[in-house]
Amino acid sequence: MKSDTSIRRSAHADDVAATPHGERVTIIGEGQMGIVMAAMLAERGVPVCVWGPFPSVIQELAAARRSPRLPGLVIPDAVRFEHDGARALDGATLVVNAIPTQFVRAAWKPLAAHLAVGVPVVSVTKGIEDETLLRPSQVIAEAARGSESARAVAVLSGPTIAAELALRLPATMVSASSDAALAERVQRTFSLPWLRIYTNSDVVGVEIAGAAKNVVAIAAGMVDGLGLGSNAKSALLARGLAEIVRLGSALGARPETFFGIAGVGDLATTCFSPEGRNRSCGEAIGRGEPLAMYLARTDSVVEGVATSHALLALAERHGVEMPIVRAVESILFHGKTPAGAIRDLMGREAGAERVG
Repeated sequence: MKSDTSIRRSAHADDVAATPHGERVTIIGEGQMGIVMAAMLAERGVPVCVWGPFPSVIQELAAARRSPRLPGLVIPDAVRFEHDGARALDGATLVVNAIPTQFVRAAWKPLAAHLAVGVPVVSVTKGIEDETLLRPSQVIAEAARGSESARAVAVLSGPTIAAELALRLPATMVSASSDAALAERVQRTFSLPWLRIYTNSDVVGVEIAGAAKNVVAIAAGMVDGLGLGSNAKSALLARGLAEIVRLGSALGARPETFFGIAGVGDLATTCFSPEGRNRSCGEAIGRGEPLAMYLARTDSVVEGVATSHALLALAERHGVEMPIVRAVESILFHGKTPAGAIRDLMGREAGAERVG
């Protein structure tokens, strides 16, 4: 029987053998997910650089090797931090976008000129751009077009609370791309013994699922804040999923995508985790705290707020009914009370259950 030491050595040998030799990764964004992914890649022996838009934040991270948002994580010395875009992207073979959706275009504007031809971008961002109603991968493709007419973009998504990833708790993700080789390349690069990654070709479905679940999570938080119980919350998740499937199908996504890891898996995690930013925001609103006050006291971007407006506009453009999304948007932007929205939802005419 092998000793604990020999087992650890064997596991380490397996990790080294699986390391994707030749990859050099730059992560755009120094938030929780960007930092965690950098640490993950460093653990695999992949050279990694993190770019951030704020010089003081980058300098502090480089010096302290800790993020105030992830107190339990020590950032490996191998992770390099840069504010200069040219230095950050020099030699990169793969670039990860971890910038919140509403800031992606502005962040990429000065960076695109430094991105070499043929280097694909992997998006871990979840949302819909408010002004254009574009998905993050579409925004990146547009913003990076100055450096190449057609750039390959993949999406990496799933139920991944950053604090849990930092603790190496078991997790799964989906690597989605219309280019199967790129999806598999991303899968190889980011896979770890505690992180299992599946491939998928349905980019639209994976991104719509990631964006819409944040809006449903705000509603789930409101249910928690109002103290409405588990029955109401479970019903909300089920009907919220039905709305997501309807919109995704109208946009050309495959319905089965929404019943997988990037769909219902991510939805459940975001709605139930106490660490979920969108759920926490909804809970505060359900307890009576104004949205502006909550946003002023949090140091994180609550993606579902802007996405609720964009998602509703997208649904209206395609003639898709999304009553839960409409209720959330009306609470966030039009002064409706959570209790009033619940009454309206419960008072809707009953009919046959359908999903999609």
